[in-house]
Amino acid sequence: MPELTEDQRKALEEKIKNMSPAELAELQKQQCIFCQIIAGKIPSKKLHEDDTSLGILDINPAAKGHILLMPKQHYAIMPQMPDEIITHLFTVAQTLSQLQLRALKATGTNLFVANGPEAGQRAQHFLLHIIPRREGDKLLEVEEKMLDKQYQKSIHTSVQPRLYELLGLKLEKPTEPSLSQPKTQQPQPKQQDQIPIEPSPAKSPSPQPAAKRPSKEDVSLDDIANLFK
Repeated sequence: MPELTEDQRKALEEKIKNMSPAELAELQKQQCIFCQIIAGKIPSKKLHEDDTSLGILDINPAAKGHILLMPKQHYAIMPQMPDEIITHLFTVAQTLSQLQLRALKATGTNLFVANGPEAGQRAQHFLLHIIPRREGDKLLEVEEKMLDKQYQKSIHTSVQPRLYELLGLKLEKPTEPSLSQPKTQQPQPKQQDQIPIEPSPAKSPSPQPAAKRPSKEDVSLDDIANLFK
């Protein structure tokens, strides 16, 4: 394809700016290679097809049997898709994952989504990768990074209120101090000098009150989260 001149490039950019959302979506669809595959204009090895989705073998697989599952309607990233399409894709992915385990004798599978260029997405079309795994295959190795506990706490504080808001839940601030924080030991009063006196007859020790167990109200969400750290 010949390169555009500077005037042609500016004219194209201006044309795109003036496009309606429907026209822009149609242009993206025309330029999307996976929309061409869905339309049958580019050949592929289909493993699954229904009215909503298409599953094909990846031509550059991470492992033998690597499947690409995609919605037939053009969506670039997951947040653009309706909930019912997302639900359908993951239901189909469950079946395809079971197929890989049985047919390829895989011992596990990865369901992988690269959502946006910064996450490694290379295609213009949303793809759900279903990758068969075997012990020692060394796929998707990621260097382990330990986050500073203070940094973890700041992330938790920033994300939790927004998550509760999206889920329609009420976030109650704990009134009691967190059980995960060590309690400050109270200083013991100094004993005053006393004049020795005759010991009184021995008495049986009085029963000590049982230690109070923490109630459910004393346990905060932070305490539960700390169990997994």
